[in-house]
Amino acid sequence: MPSPPAGRSGRASTAAPARKSSTQTLKSRASASARSSALPVEIPDEGPATSLRTQICGIFAETQRNTATQRKLIINLRKIQEACCYEPTSTKKNQKQEDFEESDFNEEVGRCAIRVLTVKKSEPVGDRIVRFLGLFLKHASEKVQPEDVDTTDALPETPASRLTSHILSILLPLLTVRDKTVRFRVTQIIAHIVNTLDSIDDELFQLVRLGLLKRLRDKEANIRVQAVIGLGRLADGGEADEDDEDSDDEVAGGILEKLLDVLQNDPSAEVRRSLLLNLPFTPGTLPYLLERARDLDAATRRALYSRLLPALGDFRHLSLTHREKLLRWGLRDRDENVRKATARLFRERWIEDCAISQKAAEEEAPPQGQVSAPRFEALLELLERIDVVNSGVEGGIAFEAMKELWDGRPDYVDFITFDDDFWNDLTPESAFVARTFNDYCREAEGNKLQDMVEDKMPVVTAFAFFVQKHLNVLIDDVRKVALQDQDDADAEEDTVQQEFCVEQLLHIAMTLDYTDEVGRRQMFSIMRGALALAELPEECTKLVVDVLRTVCGVNAAGEREFCDIVLEAVAEVHDTILGEDPTQEDADESFHSARSELSDELTPTKAKKNQKRGKDEDSSEIDEEKAIREIMVNMKCLHIAQCMLQNVQCDLEENNILVTMLNNLVVPAVRSNEAPIRERGLLCLGLCCLLSKNLASENMTLFLHCFTKGHDTLQIIAVQILTDTLITHPSLLAPPLAAQDASTHDPSPINPLLKPLTKTFLRALASPSPSLPLTACLAVAKLLLLGLLPAASSMEILKALTIAYFNPETAENPALRQALTYFLPVFCHSRLSNAALMSQIAVSVIGKLVVMREEAEEEEEEMVGWTVVAGMIAEWTDGRKVVGGELCIKDPGERKDGAEEPHVLLATEILERALGAGCNKDERKPLLTLLSKLNIPSTNSPDSKYQAVSQEAFQTLHSLVAEAVETKLAIDATTRNALTKLDTALSKRTGESDKVVTTTEVEIEPTKLVDEEEETIMLGDAQAEGTVMPLDGSGEDDDDLTMRQGGTSGVTEVDDSVVDRLLDSELE
Repeated sequence: MPSPPAGRSGRASTAAPARKSSTQTLKSRASASARSSALPVEIPDEGPATSLRTQICGIFAETQRNTATQRKLIINLRKIQEACCYEPTSTKKNQKQEDFEESDFNEEVGRCAIRVLTVKKSEPVGDRIVRFLGLFLKHASEKVQPEDVDTTDALPETPASRLTSHILSILLPLLTVRDKTVRFRVTQIIAHIVNTLDSIDDELFQLVRLGLLKRLRDKEANIRVQAVIGLGRLADGGEADEDDEDSDDEVAGGILEKLLDVLQNDPSAEVRRSLLLNLPFTPGTLPYLLERARDLDAATRRALYSRLLPALGDFRHLSLTHREKLLRWGLRDRDENVRKATARLFRERWIEDCAISQKAAEEEAPPQGQVSAPRFEALLELLERIDVVNSGVEGGIAFEAMKELWDGRPDYVDFITFDDDFWNDLTPESAFVARTFNDYCREAEGNKLQDMVEDKMPVVTAFAFFVQKHLNVLIDDVRKVALQDQDDADAEEDTVQQEFCVEQLLHIAMTLDYTDEVGRRQMFSIMRGALALAELPEECTKLVVDVLRTVCGVNAAGEREFCDIVLEAVAEVHDTILGEDPTQEDADESFHSARSELSDELTPTKAKKNQKRGKDEDSSEIDEEKAIREIMVNMKCLHIAQCMLQNVQCDLEENNILVTMLNNLVVPAVRSNEAPIRERGLLCLGLCCLLSKNLASENMTLFLHCFTKGHDTLQIIAVQILTDTLITHPSLLAPPLAAQDASTHDPSPINPLLKPLTKTFLRALASPSPSLPLTACLAVAKLLLLGLLPAASSMEILKALTIAYFNPETAENPALRQALTYFLPVFCHSRLSNAALMSQIAVSVIGKLVVMREEAEEEEEEMVGWTVVAGMIAEWTDGRKVVGGELCIKDPGERKDGAEEPHVLLATEILERALGAGCNKDERKPLLTLLSKLNIPSTNSPDSKYQAVSQEAFQTLHSLVAEAVETKLAIDATTRNALTKLDTALSKRTGESDKVVTTTEVEIEPTKLVDEEEETIMLGDAQAEGTVMPLDGSGEDDDDLTMRQGGTSGVTEVDDSVVDRLLDSELE
């Protein structure tokens, strides 16, 4: 293609002043457009139609049909542009051809682009035209690259760049118009152009940057989405323009900082998701991108795991902390799709990165979209990259990750083999592979995997040999570390890894089949010997006890043998540790040798004093060492005893071995002055109480005393023991038997444990420690859900829990808030009596919250609004949401009666308090707000078998409502209307009982002619209508209809006083 002539280039340069003028009048045009938007639309004169307009409009019309022919249309439009920009190389004779300039072409394309601005987002035609325009500009910019233009100083001027400048000059002033559809299409076109082209004019760059930054604060979320799409491409260049003096003051900061702020704080999930996928990957932006794994929107979290993380490349570039957090957050996400995306990322992308690095140089990489063949080295490296020693402990994320890998990669399940070399050269990663593979196959359904694990795992005899070998290595490592004078980090790390390997082997040992007597005896002997080793770590000791319990059998004889063996091991450990104590004679010899080194120049008096001082120092060192050794002995023995008690279920009093252990080991530990020994002894005593009701009854006072006088850790243990003991032996809270000579009018006796027990739980909930309130909350939640506490204690504890939920001070304890968020609705909706219990305490809770709000305002603390508090209490006390209630079942025949009882009770409590003299304005307002949210139907359920709430309760409530209306208790229109509606509903409800009885007596004969099924349908319709609160006198119309149908005999008329009160209230 020939170069453009000078004349053409001169005409093209005239576009520059026009671009500058649009820049200078950007704000003025925007303001003028805003002022004139309300005026009638005037279509400007676009001049006569030309052949150029016809051709370009035809191409834009054709591109609206589909995207399949857009490539051909782009080429056709490019030919038209070339004809307008360049002189023709040859002209045929006798051919008349109109001569159009480049500016004519630009004007026509801009004219077509403007037509897209009013197309709504829901129309796909607009998106097709925007896509076509961006592809054409890209094609035109790639086609024309003049060789004679110097590109070192500035961007070269080409027809494509001038067309881009012309289009942007038209669109940029329209970014601030009032029409949201126009703003959306303008922002979309600009963002698409920015993402399509490789370069843009510097002056236009600043204008585009300024306009899109302002659209970041647009009230429409779809416009902000397009703005972040466009700014994502400009983010790399925004850093250099932070201090640009020509920029607007409000948007002078860097683009990247503003985009990161939008990523964290924008309320629209679509905006955050678009920005997540369009921000550049840099070390500075990576932490902000990864924290979207905790985004509120599930689709945004899924986009991170399914699109962003696979696009990052090798996962090994992430830090260990990021890998562990991403796995934990993703695999434990509440959304199933996020969990699936995380599992796919782990088993397909991360292991593929390890597999590719393990391949030899001559091996070829797999085709795109396919995974490599299974490699054991890749699996070991993957586990090493997620730090399996720390993440592979109980409750760690490595278990869930490996379960997903075995589920999604059956090729690895078939590929894994365990030979003798594997077991002899165990590493933490390989041991964890064996343990998770064993657990996965044994927990799977079907015989295929069960047979596979039996074939691949060694027999019990051979496995016992491997366990013995690695146990010996562990004990040797522990002894070496203990004998070292200085800390050796490498030796300690090797010991930790070897301990992890032994733990995995012991976990596998608990799942083996011990029907083989030879293997069972060998494993029994190894576990018995390992338990007597004083150097065995605590976690390994616990697992050894568990394996020993499995080997001994589940019957009573096996349990007795297990207790006997463990107690023997405790005695051996005790003798082993105390046997290492140095003799008193050696201490005396060392003392004499030290004394002989004294100088002869000392006087006899000074020598005697120094001798006495040296003797006291040596004796204190010996006493300190002896005390430390005794603590070690007791802690080790108590730990073994604790592990044993967690594995037995027999009656304590019938097992002499356990009684001996209790008297000789546990009781002295509880009386010890050393805090660690006392804590573990109390824990063992609590486990013993679970095995004996008499022992539990005798020691309840002791546990209460430990809570009162103990420190935080002892208090937590005491609360846990009290809760588990009451759940195991609920009869401990039963009231004592009444005396035979007691009269029937005497109050029933109360269990003496209830008052101190309730006081203990309340003190624990009010503790300033963050862990003790959480423990107490979980403890009392179990007791309340099981219904073990009497009504009085339950009310006090439930009130404390509800106040703690709304207390702003508990915001610093998110674990407690989360527990209460789950417990309160579950408790109230599990039984109707629980919802009624919440109704009884709701008024006192609001009174306490009023006082707390006044204190919070003085301390400038934020507290949740009354509307939220009232809404939650109304929902918790709604009997229709209780299990078996109206809103929880579909079959009306299974519906439980009494659903309206909690709200009736609560409404009565509210009005009694609001009408009392001690209720001030601040307390009355939230009470009436809560009253307006209650659901009290105007009619009884037609399918109810009996009247759930007594008529006296409705009459009492009606009288309270009438009094509230007469005294003008409500101070605003909302609560005044709520009281009026409630009065109307109760007027109908209190007058309905007599009507139903008399009408049934009169109409008993006609009902025989109605089909039974049709009658049921009619009753169902009546019930559905009766649950709606009457509005604007609709209740009176229903009453009139009932009276006309039933006749006048026996029908009770509505009280005239009620109607008079309603009319008076409306007139006032």
